[in-house]
Amino acid sequence: MQDSELTQTLSFGLTIHEGSSDNLLEGCLEARRIRNEVNRLDREGWDWNDIHDTVVDTATHVKNTTQLLVQKALTEIETYIDHKDDGWGRPFPYIHELYPMRMNHDEGYALTVDDSGNVRFRVSYKPYNYVKGVLRGSPGHLNRVKNALSSDAWRVGVAELVQKHNEWRLHVTVTHKQRMVRAPKEAGTVVGVDINEDCVGLAAMARDGDVLDSLVLEYPDIKRLRHEYFTKRKRMQKVGQTAFETVVRTKERDFVHDHLHKVSRDVTQWVSQFNDPVIVFEDLKDMRDSIDYGTRMNRRLHSLPFAALRDMVTYKAAWEAIPSDEVDPEYTSQRCPRTKCLHSERANRYKKRFKCKECGFQDHADRKAAVCVAQEWFDEQDENVPSLDTLPRVRKVRRAASGLCEEADSHGAIFASGVHRHGSSTRGNRQAREELKTVASTVD
Repeated sequence: MQDSELTQTLSFGLTIHEGSSDNLLEGCLEARRIRNEVNRLDREGWDWNDIHDTVVDTATHVKNTTQLLVQKALTEIETYIDHKDDGWGRPFPYIHELYPMRMNHDEGYALTVDDSGNVRFRVSYKPYNYVKGVLRGSPGHLNRVKNALSSDAWRVGVAELVQKHNEWRLHVTVTHKQRMVRAPKEAGTVVGVDINEDCVGLAAMARDGDVLDSLVLEYPDIKRLRHEYFTKRKRMQKVGQTAFETVVRTKERDFVHDHLHKVSRDVTQWVSQFNDPVIVFEDLKDMRDSIDYGTRMNRRLHSLPFAALRDMVTYKAAWEAIPSDEVDPEYTSQRCPRTKCLHSERANRYKKRFKCKECGFQDHADRKAAVCVAQEWFDEQDENVPSLDTLPRVRKVRRAASGLCEEADSHGAIFASGVHRHGSSTRGNRQAREELKTVASTVD
């Protein structure tokens, strides 16, 4: 076991009893001014220490809140500098939308539990000027923040005040100081993960080499909505509707973020059923350097939320004491998983179908890649890669906008499609096509 601090962000609505929403608006407008002033001075070539001191001295916020806002604005600029060679854009010198107030507990804001069990908040929108009231939220989030306020094992941290969909919300971070997470090498089950544009492939492999279960979790709405919003933004840019473009970009970000949270929750739930699992991802940090498939495809692949989904799964899994690890992704999508073959060739994969040109093995390409990720983990741990000749039946689950719906596809247990190693089919063409079709979305 290993200790690690785990932080969770809890979102609450605000019921105001003292002060008004106009005071909160005043605080976020001042936060925006601070952010824009930092960017202006940086463009004029000021030293960052001088920027910090000058902006802090002229702000109307609580000093500690101003320091956090200046630090956040400088971090945005620093992130751009570190990634500008990768095509990252410089932060806009002036933003028109509200900027979140970032505050430390017991300084810019404070939370307490009253005798009725309500969690009360106090937000300082300027020194000695407060907005007070009660937090609204899910019972689970309210119980967690109460626990953090009363337990020495927890710490209430930074919060951000935001306005979202015409509602004021407080995003509060709570940290468990010593959450226990198993070491990856102690795992009894290795779960390989293959993240794609429209789905994630999962394969759970025991130490003795048995593939215990597998799943292809589809989320086609993310791909569809991202393309739809991209088209809208391009049209708005063409006619100069920059204000509406910002609204569309915000809607896209919120949709993708919400959907990824739900997908990561489903992945974590599925992994939790196995004995002492470790989640193994492909290390894709250098993926951008090797992608060059033309302008349209490059845009799609460069902007895929691989890292966001991985971070969400890792974070949620850690709360369940499940560790994560990574492996070199080279050839995991092209290599035959049969240990008697292991033939690698780009032509082995065509869209969602994998068919080994050497031995005739066939499978769903993303499930097969997840199996190869698990095999790669054994190899990198200097352990014998377990012998594998066949895979269990593939199960697909599609996450639609209306919720999670499930249906098994037609892949069989032996060579996963009824195709023998010499390539002769045991079924007709119609049934072979049936096993490759996308599972239809079910609306509850």
